[in-house]
Amino acid sequence: MTPRFGLSLPNRGVLFGATSVDELLALSEQAEASGAFESIWAGDSLFAKPRLESLVLLGAIAARTRRVRLGTCCLSTFPLRDPIFLAAQWAALDQVSHGRMVLGACIGGSQPREKAEAEFAPFRVKLSERAPRLEEGMTILRRLWSEDHVTHEGRFWQFRDLTLEPKPVQQPCPIWIATNPKPGLAAPHIADRAVRRVGLMGDGWMTDNTPVATFRLRWDLIRQVAREAGRATEGMESALHLMVNLNDDRQAAFEESVKFLHTYYSPAMTREYIESWLAYGPPSAVIEKIRAYVEAGCTTPILRFASWDQKGQMARAIDMLGGARRTPQAPLASERT
Repeated sequence: MTPRFGLSLPNRGVLFGATSVDELLALSEQAEASGAFESIWAGDSLFAKPRLESLVLLGAIAARTRRVRLGTCCLSTFPLRDPIFLAAQWAALDQVSHGRMVLGACIGGSQPREKAEAEFAPFRVKLSERAPRLEEGMTILRRLWSEDHVTHEGRFWQFRDLTLEPKPVQQPCPIWIATNPKPGLAAPHIADRAVRRVGLMGDGWMTDNTPVATFRLRWDLIRQVAREAGRATEGMESALHLMVNLNDDRQAAFEESVKFLHTYYSPAMTREYIESWLAYGPPSAVIEKIRAYVEAGCTTPILRFASWDQKGQMARAIDMLGGARRTPQAPLASERT
């Protein structure tokens, strides 16, 4: 199948001059008009990695676009948000966008641990509660989006006879789960449970900086778990969040990306880690890296430009993707279904 490309907006970049609110909105309009991108995504964090709030930004983009899907990549504050309010907010976004929203959810609590704990502390949420809060919250969202007179008695939330109106346009309204347990950082049984959760509960899977072989194995496992649970897999998508820097000077592309990602995320991020997460250099090199994931089953490559020149990167990416789509034997096409 041909991949459906997404654009990941650097909404944290407004804090250090990499972009502006107006530019983010303009990039969204340009991405849609180009036909090269099928979706637009915004990252999420409150205090660990502050940025322009994701749902507000997506609401503004929904008003400026008509075709592209819109989503969170990922909603790391999901365990901190009241699912009743979130259900109402997301349903409103789906109404405003005329049914184009994709909720990418995750357990949050990114590294380093002290920053994660500082973000969770004001909400009196323990890091150990992240996964069960995600699961219970997803259950509440889906029921409120599709049922009337909902009563829920759970570990974290309890309510009686609630009817949410208006409901989302999409029925069902999709929720993808973002997870990427790192070998050595997560116990094997925890990593296995995180991946299996996608198959049991998710409508799609999001990940980043995952080796191609691991991507293939996890995607196969997710669909296997879904089938064993009696869930349909035909419409499930798998998304890779990939950093990109297009520049014919490969070394210059890498060095700018290192500087950008150290500023965006953390100066503790190693060059080796960045190398594995990044597709950089001339278009042929970037396409080659993306193609490997598409052949491993990735349906939705989501690109974020690791650069201070967002407009220039966008123009190069549109040329690259347009060229790939015009080629009769498109290098990004995959026979894998």
